[in-house]
Amino acid sequence: MDGMRAKTAVVLGAQWGDEGKGKIVDVLSGRFAAVARYAGGHNAGHTVIIEGQKFVLQLIPCGVLRPGCKGVIGNGVVLDPIAFLKEVSKLRDLGVDVDGQLFVSNRAQVILPYHRMIELAAESAPGRQKIGTTSRGIGPAYEDKMARGGLRVVDLLNPRILQAHIENACAEKNAIVHALFGSAPIDSARMFDEYAAAAEQVRPFVTDTGNLLNKVIAEGGSVMFEGAQGTMLDIDHGTYPFVTSSSATAGGASTGTGVGPTAIGTVIGVTKAYVTRVGEGPFPTEIHDDSAEVLRARGNEYGAVTGRPRRCGWLDIPLLRYSNQVNGTEWLVVTKMDVLDELAEIPVCIGYEIDGKFTDLVPADAQGLESIVPRYTTLKGWQQSTEGIAEFEQLPLAAQEYLRFQERESGAMIGMVSTGPDRDQTMILPGFADMLESLHS
Repeated sequence: MDGMRAKTAVVLGAQWGDEGKGKIVDVLSGRFAAVARYAGGHNAGHTVIIEGQKFVLQLIPCGVLRPGCKGVIGNGVVLDPIAFLKEVSKLRDLGVDVDGQLFVSNRAQVILPYHRMIELAAESAPGRQKIGTTSRGIGPAYEDKMARGGLRVVDLLNPRILQAHIENACAEKNAIVHALFGSAPIDSARMFDEYAAAAEQVRPFVTDTGNLLNKVIAEGGSVMFEGAQGTMLDIDHGTYPFVTSSSATAGGASTGTGVGPTAIGTVIGVTKAYVTRVGEGPFPTEIHDDSAEVLRARGNEYGAVTGRPRRCGWLDIPLLRYSNQVNGTEWLVVTKMDVLDELAEIPVCIGYEIDGKFTDLVPADAQGLESIVPRYTTLKGWQQSTEGIAEFEQLPLAAQEYLRFQERESGAMIGMVSTGPDRDQTMILPGFADMLESLHS
């Protein structure tokens, strides 16, 4: 069993997403037989740059960019068939071999046009609390899943079931949206024609992916579970209600793929050297002066999918410690070190003051998070370029100390450091290299 445990890893965001997981999953995927997405939908953008060529993947796991690596969309993902087919055709155009390499769970839930209609209407309704969603229908699709009224991929492939589902759902959703928001109704006959045609193109990719992944593991192959969004956007453990609608933490890897928890070997958390957040919601270490613009410009902090400018803040140690605890994170990957290269001093949050009391625990309520006064310590900047440095010892001493501080305070070991956007601008530390080697043995 231990041999099996070592061969799988969960890679996820330790903050609010956008930590650079796409690049890290891509760098690591060469060592895995399969990469599986376990949560979220096409609201999660991964940008991967290979030899200067840019790939933005939204639904499809990064593993498909590696020849011979299987890409799996697990049952915990919500699948928009039209978005999926667009992405497949883009990858085919770029010469990526998706056929026979990409698999979709027959148990994944399907996003249909009325999910987008409801989300758009709800987000812009007067008096509603804005969450800042991407309006892609993700939330309403998960709502239908939990209300046991959703459509699964296996049913999408059955025209009789699909037609009945669309007719019933449209009658219900059109009435709701008209009554609550006054939106125009959706044409169920047109929707059926479009989605019945899409289903036939999706069909070749569909399989029992839980069985596929368990087989890969049983035969000694290695599997990476690819998280979407980030820990602080998890429906249970994130900054509720400003969260996503699925389990973005490591626990979601089990429920979202059908691979049991005892088969998960290690958890790798990806954290920026600072923090960003897109959309609404609490952000204790958010920077409100000009230095935010410096980080945003140097880090190119704009959403991969939406182009929205990201809010920027200083590294938050209590948040990272909480994230490591919730996920059981053993290894940290630190990205965008080079963005801090020009700073003389770097503030790092080491605790929170709430109503005059000091704490290093993350409060559960959004109000508690809003009333946090962060307590900072200041670390020395290194004020020289770290871009492309491949050895830890070659980093400026202050940069080494910044990383070691992060490691000591957060309770997880640093395994990798990203010092630039390209696949090759990545430093792998010795202990982590040994762990990766065990995936091959």
